[in-house]
Amino acid sequence: MNLGIWKNASPKRKRILSAIAMFIIALVVTVAGSLMPVDPQQAKQINNELNQTVTTAQQNGTLAQSIFSNNFLITLIMFVPVLGPVFGFYALFSTGTAINAIAIAQGYPLFLVLFALVLTPVFWLEFVVYSTALAESIWLFRRILQGRGLRELKNLGILVAVCAGLLFLGAVIEAWLISIGI
Repeated sequence: MNLGIWKNASPKRKRILSAIAMFIIALVVTVAGSLMPVDPQQAKQINNELNQTVTTAQQNGTLAQSIFSNNFLITLIMFVPVLGPVFGFYALFSTGTAINAIAIAQGYPLFLVLFALVLTPVFWLEFVVYSTALAESIWLFRRILQGRGLRELKNLGILVAVCAGLLFLGAVIEAWLISIGI
């Protein structure tokens, strides 16, 4: 593997490369979760539970807030050094399994459901946020080991704020897509 790209990269470029690597890993983990076999009865149960959650939030007028709260909490945990990536990859794997369950319960081919998700801006916003959080978790851990953890807190604060903004936008779009039946 050619590490020249990494060695010659500026700190900003290294962060971008880290986030891209986390994006790819997050995508692979999610797809791996979607390939896990799900019993049709279990798929129906997962699908019904998700539909019930969405219906309840819609009736309460809190769908966007619920989506944002759920995704932001997951993201905040992903920022935690060491444990964040473990939790994050578990959450992404579970998301993949839920995607498979939805595909099975609704009678669609998995590849079609995955392809449709990738076409939405919500997918891109959420995966950019998750990969950013996972990469920053590693950077924060590295800086703590170097004795420079306090200086990294500024980057952490900026990235948490940017991620919150992107997740808010994603939640509004996702709630709108659900409301129009997509």
